[in-house]
Amino acid sequence: MASIITISGLTKSYASGFQALKGIDLSIEEGEIFALLGPNGAGKTTLISIVCGNVRPGGGSVSVAGHDIVRDYRGARSAIGLVPQELSTDQFERVIDTVAFSRGLFGKPRNDATIEKVLRDLSLWDKRHNRILELSGGMKRRVMIAKALSHEPRVLFLDEPTAGVDVELRRDMWKLIGELRQTGVTIILTTHYIEEAEEMADRVGVINKGELVLVEDKDALMRKLGKKTLTITLSEPLPDVPGELAEWGVSLKAEGNEMEYLFDTRAERTGVSSLLRKLGDLGIAYKDLNTQQSSLEDIFVSLVHREQAA
Repeated sequence: MASIITISGLTKSYASGFQALKGIDLSIEEGEIFALLGPNGAGKTTLISIVCGNVRPGGGSVSVAGHDIVRDYRGARSAIGLVPQELSTDQFERVIDTVAFSRGLFGKPRNDATIEKVLRDLSLWDKRHNRILELSGGMKRRVMIAKALSHEPRVLFLDEPTAGVDVELRRDMWKLIGELRQTGVTIILTTHYIEEAEEMADRVGVINKGELVLVEDKDALMRKLGKKTLTITLSEPLPDVPGELAEWGVSLKAEGNEMEYLFDTRAERTGVSSLLRKLGDLGIAYKDLNTQQSSLEDIFVSLVHREQAA
C-alpha cells in the first residue's frame, strides 16, 4: 500500500537547547489507523504540529500526499484535517455555520451536499441549527471532527480524541473513527488511553524522549513482545514461595492462594510443564489454571522503562 505521509530524519530543537525530536523516520500508509503512543513530553504533539504545518521543522523532510510541508505548504495542509484536544470553536455559532466556515478557510467552494453528508455521518444533522454551547461534550467533539473533515482531507489527525469524555462516549468515538476509516481517510491518533490503540489501530508507534522507540503492526507487536501470565489457584494457601521454585521466579498473590508465573510465549520451552511437575513433586495441589496475555499497556510500559534505563 502506498505511503501518504513520509517523514525522513525529522528533528526539532528549541532555543533552550531542548531536543524535542531526534531524527524521526516514519511512513504512514494510506487508509490505515496509526496510533502514536508516548508519555507526556515525549514529542507526540511536536511531531503532529510539524506535519500539520503549525511548527517549523529543525531538519529533515515531511511530505503529505506528495506535497512537501515546507515547499508546498498549501498543498500539504489541504490534505490534512486536524482535530485538536481542546474544543476551540465559537460557542454561539450554529453547528452548520461553523462547519461550512471551516471549509471556506481552505479555499473550497461552497458545497451544501458535502456539508450535509459530513454532518449526517457524524449524527449531527438533527443538531445543525443548534448553537455549539447547547451541545453535550460528546457532540462538541463530533463538531470538531466535522470541521476537520469539511474540506475533504485525505488524512485526519486526532490529538487525544477522547480526552475528558466518559467511557460510553469514548466507545462511541471508537466506533465513529472506525467508520471514518471505511471512507478511505487515513487516521493518525495520539492517545494516553492504551486500550484506544489496542481497540482500533492497525499499527502502533511508541515515541519517548523525541525518538521513535518502535513502530510495529499492532498484532505482530503483541505476538513479539507479549508475554503470558499463568495464574495457579492453589488448593491451600502458601505462606511463602518454596525455595525449590526459585528458578521459575513465581510469586504469590491473593494472600497466598494464587501463584503467578510469567512466561515468554516465544521461548522454545515456556517452563509451564516443568513448573507443574515440580508442584506435584512438592505436594502442592492446585484447583485451577488460568493464562492471560499481556496487554498493549504492559508492552508500552516495559518499552518506555527500558528506554529510560538505557
